Amino acid sequence: LADADYPPSLLEIADPPPLLYVRGNPALLLQPGLAIVGSRNATPQGNQTAESFARKLAASGLTIVSGLALGIDAAAHRGALAAAGNTIAVIGTGPDRIYPARNRELALEIAEHGAIVSEFPIGTPALAANFPKRNRLIAGLSRGVLVVEAATESGSLITARLAADQGREVFAIPCSIHSP
Repeated sequence: LADADYPPSLLEIADPPPLLYVRGNPALLLQPGLAIVGSRNATPQGNQTAESFARKLAASGLTIVSGLALGIDAAAHRGALAAAGNTIAVIGTGPDRIYPARNRELALEIAEHGAIVSEFPIGTPALAANFPKRNRLIAGLSRGVLVVEAATESGSLITARLAADQGREVFAIPCSIHSP
C-alpha cells in the first residue's frame, strides 16, 4: 500500500489489498482501464460482441480488465490482445495458478503482453470465496465496467454492483446488439 507504484485507483476502494502479485507489466495497473465481464456460458454473439468492443476500446488506449474466466472474460482479453492493446487479468488464485486450466494459453499470452494480477499468495488454489474478492479489484482497477450477457445471480453483477459502489460507471449489453 505504501509503494509509489501501487495503483491509485485501488486506494479509492474500501478495502484495498495490502499487496499485489503481478506477472507481466505492472505499469499497466496505472493506466486507465475499462472492465469487461459477463457470462461464462455466453452465446457466440455475446462472445463476438465482447471481443469486438474490447478490440476497439483497447485500440483507443484503454486497458481492458477482466477475470480470465471462460466466456466473456476470455473474449475481452482476446480482443485487447488482437488490437495489440493492454489487458489485465485479475485472478482469484495465487499468481502461479491458472484457473480455469482451459485458459492457460491465454494466460501465458496475457503475462507476456499484459499483466496477471492477484492479491493471493503463491500456491492459493481456486476457492469460491476468492472470486468476489477478485471482482472488487476488477472494478477497482477500472474507470467503468461493461457487463455483457450476465446471469441474474452472477459474479459479473457483483462486479457491476461493486463498481457502482466505488463510483465507477456501469454499462450493459444484456443481449444481441444486432437484434431489432
